[in-house]
Amino acid sequence: MEKFKTITSTYVPLPIENVDTDQIIPARFLKATTREGFGDNLFADWRYDKDGNPKSDFVLNNPTYSGEVLVAGKNFGSGSSREHAAWAIGGYGFKVVVSSFFADIFRNNALNNGILPVVVSEKFLSELFKSVNNNPQATVTVNLEEQTISNNETGTVESFEINPYKKECLLKGLDDIDFLLSNRDKIEEYERNRAFAYE
Repeated sequence: MEKFKTITSTYVPLPIENVDTDQIIPARFLKATTREGFGDNLFADWRYDKDGNPKSDFVLNNPTYSGEVLVAGKNFGSGSSREHAAWAIGGYGFKVVVSSFFADIFRNNALNNGILPVVVSEKFLSELFKSVNNNPQATVTVNLEEQTISNNETGTVESFEINPYKKECLLKGLDDIDFLLSNRDKIEEYERNRAFAYE
């Protein structure tokens, strides 16, 4: 995974609540076993008509909005536990998803795939939607090291929580296996000492 650095980016607004994983990536696309191509099918049923043509009224098809940050409504990622939802979001190019609430399994899947889910207050979320409606070039800054997100239109800053282990993995660009390998010497030393404890 890439190391997560401070991101300042325009953002894509999706002010829809209770977006589930089947809406993020419909079940018919789950046959694939690798991550390639999932970004093309992100929000497929909202993004394309039955003939595969882009729907002009969906935000991902609106060139006015772009960026590495998706700002979504409350309760994002509910439903099934499919990791493919995180693959689709990352495959599209989003590195951060902002919402006032995430389903637990989606949040963990996102973190495991190098995507940072940022939980903000309802007030802050509403302000982000208002800012981007007024100025589609509005930006946010997400600082993982300091655990802050800033609305650069208003100057409002909020702190967010993240599991310390997952934070370290994102900052260093490590998945769970990479993290274990990076601590191989410590693990082997522990095992050697543990063996003596049972003699």
